[in-house]
Parts: sequence; C-alpha cells; structure tokens
Amino acid sequence: MGQPIVFWWQRYGTLAQMAQAAVALLGFVAILFQISELRSNNRSTSARQAFLGYTDLAIKNPKFSAPDYDAIKAGGHDQNVQYESFVSYFLYACEEATAAFADKREWVASCNYDLKPHLPFLCEKSQAEPAYLETYSRDTQQWVKASMNSARVTPPDCKLGKT
Repeated sequence: MGQPIVFWWQRYGTLAQMAQAAVALLGFVAILFQISELRSNNRSTSARQAFLGYTDLAIKNPKFSAPDYDAIKAGGHDQNVQYESFVSYFLYACEEATAAFADKREWVASCNYDLKPHLPFLCEKSQAEPAYLETYSRDTQQWVKASMNSARVTPPDCKLGKT
C-alpha cells in the first residue's frame, strides 16, 4: 500500500482548526482596539470634566477669571491662596485638554485666550518660586514661558506689555 497523499494545509491542522485560529487572532486584535478606544474616550471625558470644572470656577469667581492682579495681591493671604489655586486648576485643565485633544486647535486657542490675564501672576510666581512651573508637564512649562515672551511679561515688573 502506498502512503496517503498529504496536502500542505494538513501539516498545520484541519481547515476548521486554521479558521478557528484566524477568528481567535481577529478577536484578540479587536480587544486591543477596544482597549485603545476606551483609553482615548476616558482621557477625553476626563479632560472635558476638568475644563468644565475650571469653567464653573471661572463663572463663580469672575474676580479670578478676569483678574486685577494688583487688587488680588492687596486682598490678603486668603485671596492670594484662592487665586493661586484657581490658576493651578486652570493650568491643569488646559494640560489635560491639550493632551487629550492635541488635534483640535480650538482647545489650545481657548487656553491661550484664558492664560493671558494670568501671566503677571505666573511671572511673579516663577521668579519667587522657580519650582512652581516644574509641577506641570514640559509642554505646559514651554507654553507658559512662550506666552510670557509673546505678551512681553518679563521680570522684574511682570506687567503685561502692549501686543
């Protein structure tokens, strides 16, 4: 008797076994895609919530969202601490939004618009405590420094220049 004929695919299993392996591989790829999408959706949801929180603070504290920095400085310790926390929350919200929505320029534009009135505070804070800006990402540090340069907010007076 002769040897049975073996087709190439029979060396790797039956056709059903190969189909099952292909379906399992596709399922694994689909799971990886879902995990990536969930991560992206969670990040964007978190960024939106942070920015909404900042917007709520701005509505409740117009003296901080459109600040008269000299008046805030003269307002005493508690008001200075509140303002510093307000600016910190703003920077955090912008950091989250620009990271989550890097491809959407309107988030950067919104943050740029809201940053300008806070530049004198950030200039003085950076002078007094250089480590303050280091608590933010390198991108945020560069963004704040570039904004200060663009608005001509420089030590020692740290006043907004005419732009």
